[in-house]
Formats: sequence, C-alpha cells, structure tokens
Amino acid sequence: MEETIVGTQASPTVGQIPQQRGESLLETAVRYVEERHWEVFSGTWLEAVDGLQRCSCGDTACPAPGAHPARPDWATQATGSVTVARRMWQKQPTASILLPTGRTFDTLSVPETAGFLALARMERMGLALGPVTLAPDRRMHFFVLPGASVKVPDLVRKLGWSPQALDLVALGEGGYVAAPPTRFGSRGAVQWARRPTHANRWLPDAEELISPLAYACGRDR
Repeated sequence: MEETIVGTQASPTVGQIPQQRGESLLETAVRYVEERHWEVFSGTWLEAVDGLQRCSCGDTACPAPGAHPARPDWATQATGSVTVARRMWQKQPTASILLPTGRTFDTLSVPETAGFLALARMERMGLALGPVTLAPDRRMHFFVLPGASVKVPDLVRKLGWSPQALDLVALGEGGYVAAPPTRFGSRGAVQWARRPTHANRWLPDAEELISPLAYACGRDR
C-alpha cells in the first residue's frame, strides 16, 4: 500500500525521508539511481562560516543555500550510472542531491497550501499518484511523466484558467528538483509528502492531475 500523509498549511505533516539510519548522501543518491532509475547530479553544499551555514556558491543572499547546481553545465553532469554517482559524492560528500527533470519525469510545482489541498482531493478521487516532495521553500513537486511542461498551458486553458493566473509551474527539460534529504540552509530539508514506493513506480500523466491542482491553486490565490 502506498503511504500518503496529508497536512494543512498551519501544521503540514510529511512522510519520513526514505533513508536508512546513518545512510550518507552518497548512498541515498545511489539508491535513487538503482531503485528508481532516476538520473542524479551533485549540487552545492553548506559550509560553516563564522558559525553560520552558508552556501558553497559564496552568495550570502543565496535563495536556495546548498540546494542548487554548482556549475553552469550541470545538465551534462547528470548521470544514471551508479559508478559515476558514487564518484560525485566521494568528491564532495555533503553536496546536495539534485534530479534533472525532462528525462525520466517532469514535475508539477505548486505552493505548499495548494499542494496539500490537491493531495486530499486526489485521494478522495482515487487517483494514482507518483512521488511528491515538499521543499523548505514551501513548494510541492508532483512527479509525472515527461512532456508535462509542453502540455500544461493548454490543459490549464481548457479548464478555463489563464496559465499566468495560477502559480502552477511544470518543470521539464532544462529544469531540476532537489531530492530528499537535501537541505535549504537553516530552513530545513526536502522531504517526501508521498514517498517513492514500488506501487508508484509508474508515474501519472500530467492530464490526470491537472484539474485538482489547478482548482487548488485557484483557491490559493
């Protein structure tokens, strides 16, 4: 049975990170490659500077400290090879785990409040869902089949919404998401609102989720 834990804006409850006790970031990244066949690449990391946790990029105002690509050619570094993934995190063991979109999956990104509302509605509708992350930037990412970024604008228009009116973003080719347990500075770690399981290995199409997501984003405006 798949595990879904739905919360509210005031006190969202999320699933535990599917990480073994004492498991390193290297081991977690390798499991994403081995168990889900997701490509991964290592990003920035957090460094202690004068007692504060700062991003390795050096920007003191970094909006996603320790949770973004470390180099401009990151897309060419993403790998589905266990050997290459191990090498990445052996070089920098505390680097964030980032997943490129547009390859084995796209994501539909919505505000946290809308995301939890949509999750509850999807459960009532009995929809088959893929994994869902909750990040410290208060956004949720619903994993769907590749191609969503092309479809979503027209799907939203067919529902009577203007794509510009909803805070619903499809991430496809050229995008990425931070994977659990990557940390966003002192703001906390990315977690699973709906963890990867054998049952949700097959991802839904964006068209199957767009109605409850658009509805929730419309209410959240």
